[in-house]
Amino acid sequence: MKLRFLVDENLPHRFKTAIQRRYPEIDILRVGDEGAPPSGTLDPAVLDYLEATQRALLTDNRQSMPGHIADHLAKGGHYWGIFEVRKNVPLQVLIEEIYLYWSASEAEEWLNRFEWLSI
Repeated sequence: MKLRFLVDENLPHRFKTAIQRRYPEIDILRVGDEGAPPSGTLDPAVLDYLEATQRALLTDNRQSMPGHIADHLAKGGHYWGIFEVRKNVPLQVLIEEIYLYWSASEAEEWLNRFEWLSI
């Protein structure tokens, strides 16, 4: 199964739009979209959604998310990849990196894995 993504609401709307425009074949939702958690959903509920829908998270949440991930795993939960977006990286670089991960791997390879985007 190919990676499917959920964009955290902390990232700008243009992030998802730019990915869809360049690579429409990538399945990507943003918090607040139809079929995704509503805007304002707390991190633990986002992690539950990711597990249930087998989506990887694209986020720049360095403050609260790591603790919530640890709690989620401690209670026996799983996630399908967390991709942390570094600050000040050009959007085009991030889009190409996301495409590379999407095209070169399967979702199962990302079970409970964390990756920084744009080293």
